[in-house]
Formats: sequence, structure tokens, C-alpha cells
Amino acid sequence: MKIVNRLLLYVIPFFLLVSCSISYSFKGGKIDENIKTVKISDFINQAQLVYPPLTQSLNRELRTRMIEQTSLKEVSNNAHLEFEGEITDYRVDGTAVKEDGFASMAKLTITIKVRYTNNVKPEESLEQSFSSFQEFSSALTLEQVQDELIRKIVTDLVDMVYNATVGNW
Repeated sequence: MKIVNRLLLYVIPFFLLVSCSISYSFKGGKIDENIKTVKISDFINQAQLVYPPLTQSLNRELRTRMIEQTSLKEVSNNAHLEFEGEITDYRVDGTAVKEDGFASMAKLTITIKVRYTNNVKPEESLEQSFSSFQEFSSALTLEQVQDELIRKIVTDLVDMVYNATVGNW
């Protein structure tokens, strides 16, 4: 009887743990197996305030995400998926106003408009704006923090675009 109890106590739970597994990925969803190519047009900056490195940063990050985190191959025409759009807003606003009427914090906001065309499943196509911001101390100038803020905001925007289009969350 002791042998049976030991089997029940030790061996069976071990086999249950080994045989059961959970699979997940931080890279996102699953793309239809018929979708193999993507065309990513350069996003142009149409905001009133233009910071030239922003365009390059956004275009590079979007391409990197779509190619590295999917099995898609970038092509220049006849793609299964197409991305195009523009930067529509780049602005700094004061926030957290102190008792003297001056802002103690500032906020950099970037908005992009994306047109996503799925030529395999047209019903999944979309046109949508995405916006993200980062706050910083108003004791600093925008020039002092701009590159770091843009890096964070662009990563956030590309996450939003990825999840809304090919992420299938």
C-alpha cells in the first residue's frame, strides 16, 4: 500500500506537470498563412512643428517591427499588406500648473494617421489615428529631452499600430 501511496503522491503529479504546458509569445498574434509580403511606405511629416529625425525614427521602427516580429517579407509592390500614413501632430503642452501659474511639467504628444490595407482580407483594412505622449520637467528644454522622448513615443506608437493590424490581440 505504501508503494501505491508514493506513486500517487510523487509520480502522478510529476507526470501531470510534465505533460501540461502553456504556450505564449510576447511578439504578438498570428498572421494568416496566405499573407507573406508587406509594403511600408515612408510616413511623411505634415505636423505644424517638424522635427526631422522623427520621420526617420518612425519609419525605421515600423519596418523593423514588421520584419523582425513577423514572417513577412518587404516588397515594393503587389504586397499582401500595405502601410502608409503621415505624422499629423507634434506638440508640446504645459501640464501640472503650479500656484504661480507656470507649468511644472510639459508633455510632448505625437499623432500619426495610418492607412493599413490587407489585400488578402480587405475587411481587416483600417484607417486610424494613433497618439502617444511623454511628460518631462518644464525645468528642461525640449531640445534636452527630445530624442529620448521621441524614442519612447515612437516605440509606443508602433506597438499600437502593430497590435491594431497584424497583432491579432
